[in-house]
Amino acid sequence: MAKQPTRLRTYLIGAAVLLGGIGIGAVMSPQLISGDSIYDQVQKFNTILNMASKNYVDDVDTQKLTEAAIKGMLNELDPHSVYIPAKELTKVEEDFKGSFEGVGVEFDILNDTITIVTPISGGPSEALGILAGDKIVRIDGQSAVGLTREDVPKKLRGPKGTQVRVDIRRAGESKILEFTITRDKIPLYSVSASYMVEGSDVGVIAVNRFSATTFDEVMESARKLRNDGMKKLILDLRNNPGGYMDQAYKIADEFVPGGYKIVYTKGRQANFDEELVSTSGGEFEKMPLVVMVNGGSASASEIVSGAIQDLDRGLVVGETSFGKGLVQRQYPLGDGSAFRLTISRYYTPSGRSIQRPYKDKSKYYGGVGRDEGEEGENITHNTDTKDSSKPKFKTLSGRTILGGGGITPDYIVKSDTINMFSRQLRAKSVFHEYIVNTYMKDHGAELRAKYGSDLRAFMRGFTVGDDMIQGLRDMAKTKKVEWDDKGYKEDEDFIRTELKARVAYGIWSTNGSAAAYTSVDKQLQKALTLFPEAMKIAKLK
Repeated sequence: MAKQPTRLRTYLIGAAVLLGGIGIGAVMSPQLISGDSIYDQVQKFNTILNMASKNYVDDVDTQKLTEAAIKGMLNELDPHSVYIPAKELTKVEEDFKGSFEGVGVEFDILNDTITIVTPISGGPSEALGILAGDKIVRIDGQSAVGLTREDVPKKLRGPKGTQVRVDIRRAGESKILEFTITRDKIPLYSVSASYMVEGSDVGVIAVNRFSATTFDEVMESARKLRNDGMKKLILDLRNNPGGYMDQAYKIADEFVPGGYKIVYTKGRQANFDEELVSTSGGEFEKMPLVVMVNGGSASASEIVSGAIQDLDRGLVVGETSFGKGLVQRQYPLGDGSAFRLTISRYYTPSGRSIQRPYKDKSKYYGGVGRDEGEEGENITHNTDTKDSSKPKFKTLSGRTILGGGGITPDYIVKSDTINMFSRQLRAKSVFHEYIVNTYMKDHGAELRAKYGSDLRAFMRGFTVGDDMIQGLRDMAKTKKVEWDDKGYKEDEDFIRTELKARVAYGIWSTNGSAAAYTSVDKQLQKALTLFPEAMKIAKLK
């Protein structure tokens, strides 16, 4: 199996393993320091550090040596016990608190110029009328052309209430537009998409991580979809690397009737043992449910999908999840840095740990130990349970399932692929630049006027015509990508869908693009057909 995506690895190592509901800033407990020789070991380290500082042939950066020692020490434990330098901790905290302070735009760098991909809903830039496709040419009177992706946040982010002036070039406007933006708290949403599947009573909620606001976001989305006619729900946890355990528990609790164990933890220290049981009165206990996972679904995602599977509350569809069953607590250090230490293991309702072996960490992050399984129906798990090396457990209805290797779906669907030509169009930003710099510049205003906030009307009424394909060809030529008629024919459905999705993104952000991609999402398309089985296994009428 290929190496896990960078985003998953980053979150698992540096951000998404805050299981246990323990907030940033926990106080180190003296119970964690034990052993008669601990003082001797600290003295040994101090001796070496002092000798290196005094006697090494060159000048020594003692902070760098200390951080290297900490990293090496934690590396001897498990893949998720990690050190977080002070310069990285702010970003980690933003991701999991669910907000940051700034101007509220998503941007890209196109031809050395900051291009607004979309203003963030509810942010100050949206309120001032800044639009997708706008190009920032000056920030506080200084040229912004040539700034890197890393430089831009340094210029635009800042404390709430402070101001920044941006000069914008907008298509169709002859003069530069000047905006003075008052920075504000900008929400970072963990629900990346929430929409109704056109022509059905199925709602989809896609969750990209479990932050402090995830439960509230999921509930708000689910209630809105229910008001829009949702009778069945697909909870999409694909490529969700995890986060806070309390958020995973609260979400699972909304679907599980009262009195069932959802997750429990066990550690060497008894005070790290915890058992979380479902409560009665969840709003969606009778809602037919399918949960989608893949190899990028880890940690808190596996708590939710494991509980749904173990308690026969719905079906799990997709590919085997990552396989992380360890719980971390974060401890602050005096210089603004922090470290995370694995304090316990968590277990699904049936008693299984889904943690994969991690002695060889390169293999661990490469996915070794996950049972890929054969594509198709796997509700009885007769195929994967033939692996005699893994412990067996029973779901509430008596189905046999395995521990020690992630959550293996009840229906295995391999992800689809695109050909080399389509990958080139993506890699060279041909889709992106054509839609942002050409199509939306010419048609964005009329599309917003025609469809307003009605995404479902757009899904029904908007089609990608041959004129858009010609425009894409012209952009490909500009970007020095040779047009491949055979490659286009092979991937025509994907290419047309990609164009429609990017138009939809320009109007409705990720809700729009996710809704458009539904037609070419092989895993989601299969999930849509499995609600009769999901209802049967959950004993819903």
